[in-house]
Amino acid sequence: MIEHDEPRSPQADSETTSREAAEAAKEDGKVRSGGAFAEYRETLQTIVIAVLIALGIRTFAFEPFNIPSGSMIPTLLIGDYLFVSKFSYGYTRYSFPFSPPLFEGRIMGSLPERGDVAVFRKPGEEETDYIKRIVGLPGDRIQMIRGVLHINGEAVKREKVGGRGDGGFSAFTEYLETLPSGRQHLIRERSDNEVMDNSPEYRVPDGHVFAMGDNRDNSQDSRALNEVGYVPVENLIGRAEILFFSHDGSARFWEVWRWPFAVRFSRIFDGIE
Repeated sequence: MIEHDEPRSPQADSETTSREAAEAAKEDGKVRSGGAFAEYRETLQTIVIAVLIALGIRTFAFEPFNIPSGSMIPTLLIGDYLFVSKFSYGYTRYSFPFSPPLFEGRIMGSLPERGDVAVFRKPGEEETDYIKRIVGLPGDRIQMIRGVLHINGEAVKREKVGGRGDGGFSAFTEYLETLPSGRQHLIRERSDNEVMDNSPEYRVPDGHVFAMGDNRDNSQDSRALNEVGYVPVENLIGRAEILFFSHDGSARFWEVWRWPFAVRFSRIFDGIE
């Protein structure tokens, strides 16, 4: 015998449909709520990971710096932005943000080479970053005689390559200086009779280096023993490697239309010699 279902009234069908729709909407709301939370969590995780990666690169690989003064002209100009390799000389407390006193000395340390352009913390004022050229290593004897750098009793060769001789304060001469290792770089001299152009002989202590600016008559560096003096190797942050941006300061921040004319495009991605 075949049984037949009793016909359902339209009202019952309507109630069933409404109830099912409400339950479906409720379940759908649960799914949507869970999905939004997962998206927020994934976004937060991505941001945290990105920040950790950036801090890791800044701490252990490369850190950006900008040049606010002219002590390294003609090698570096005011408005240059550059990357410094943190791994070149090893790691100290100054390699980390805020310089926490986690350990003493250097880890995986190595000495710079003469001629390296290095960033370091100013001795006695460790919150200040300096950038200079390393010209003396531990045990070296450094002296300036009539504007000429002497290393271990030997005059460093220099060759005049340019300058501006208007006779005024802005006059200068540029030389190509060749260190004992053969490395060459440009320096700038206002004259050979300035305050630091004749000096006593400096003997670089163990664990220290001697640093000088390429703008020899406009640089506060290791020649000023009471201001900078010998630089402890522990204060070294890294070696300057490459420029990634440069501007001449002629455009203010809000003068967007002048930005393209202020950028020194020819200097971008230049290596630092």
